[in-house]
Amino acid sequence: MGLRETKKQQTRTAIADAALALFLEHGFDRVTVAEVARHAGVSTNTVFNYFPTKEDLFFDRQAEAESRLATLVRDRVPGTCPVEVVRDDLLTALRRNEPMLGLHPGALRFWQVIHDSPALRAREREIGEHAEAALAAALADHPPTIATTPDDTGLSMPALLAGAIAGTHRAALRELRRRIMSGEPPARARDAVASAAFRAFDLLCAGLHADTGEPAPREQQSPQ
Repeated sequence: MGLRETKKQQTRTAIADAALALFLEHGFDRVTVAEVARHAGVSTNTVFNYFPTKEDLFFDRQAEAESRLATLVRDRVPGTCPVEVVRDDLLTALRRNEPMLGLHPGALRFWQVIHDSPALRAREREIGEHAEAALAAALADHPPTIATTPDDTGLSMPALLAGAIAGTHRAALRELRRRIMSGEPPARARDAVASAAFRAFDLLCAGLHADTGEPAPREQQSPQ
């Protein structure tokens, strides 16, 4: 990365960090873009050059979230079940307590800010929809064997499969959030969600390959 790109990335990070600090302290709806600009030491126009909307300031890693499942499916080893790679990625993230899961001490406030803002809740739903659409496209380009089978109803198998996979993934993260927001210790919440997600994804994987003659999916031990 050149010096120019490095400086641009540093500016973007500084703006996002300033915005998040203000949002966590005051709530999303009470903070203006002009206030973010002042705290970041840049102009309002500069903020909008990096973040087209105020919601982008909060979800500054939106693009990564939207592409993650699709990237897993596209990059998987040929012949590997797409459900399996998404399952394993989630279980590994849980085991490592990855920051994106919100298991760190500051996550409760982060989630509360989302809960209190209709605009952020709407953007979160939009991110989920984009992630599912990207996953459907990846499955269409890199399908499991049975996903190429024509369907008499005219429905798109990749789109339906993407809905099942992405929906299970969202449900697991939503349950993790619910448990932590209710006061459950993060480690206990993590282990409970990991166990449930392990079973749910395995059911999807088993159903996907039922009666196809394909080998049984490789299992990853649920992190307990």
